[in-house]
Amino acid sequence: MVSVAVSKLGFTDLIFVEPGVKVNGAYYCDVLLQKEMLPAIRSIAGEVFIFQQDSAPAHRAQDTVALLAHETPRFIGPDLWPLNSPDLNPVDYKIWGYFQEQVYRYPTVDVTDLKQRLVEVWSTMKQRIIDEAVDEWRKRLRCCVSAKGGHFEHKL
Repeated sequence: MVSVAVSKLGFTDLIFVEPGVKVNGAYYCDVLLQKEMLPAIRSIAGEVFIFQQDSAPAHRAQDTVALLAHETPRFIGPDLWPLNSPDLNPVDYKIWGYFQEQVYRYPTVDVTDLKQRLVEVWSTMKQRIIDEAVDEWRKRLRCCVSAKGGHFEHKL
């Protein structure tokens, strides 16, 4: 598993979860957010950013929500987010697709090869791709509201 944070100001390095690690609320808060993601985001944006995530169980955990409400300047909490929301996450609806096209141009040999390829491709990621994804967000949000939180890809 790999995580990343993106914005028009820049993007973090890939953050890998070691194989076999269960990403529960505690691991997500203690390791991924506090040790990795939030410091990386702050190095890009300072203290001016909006934190958005999808509705994975670890993201909706009470401790996670409390941490993000306290530690981020603006947090879009799960009460404002549809349960199944990949259509609203720029990484899911645009960036991973582009990224996967680049990574899987050639077969991978093993997990080590895949991880190396992921890092190589991510290091060449153009800010333009991220900006295009972020620019689509408001339109997608309007479609989501129109669909009352349901699937809306067909309306775009």
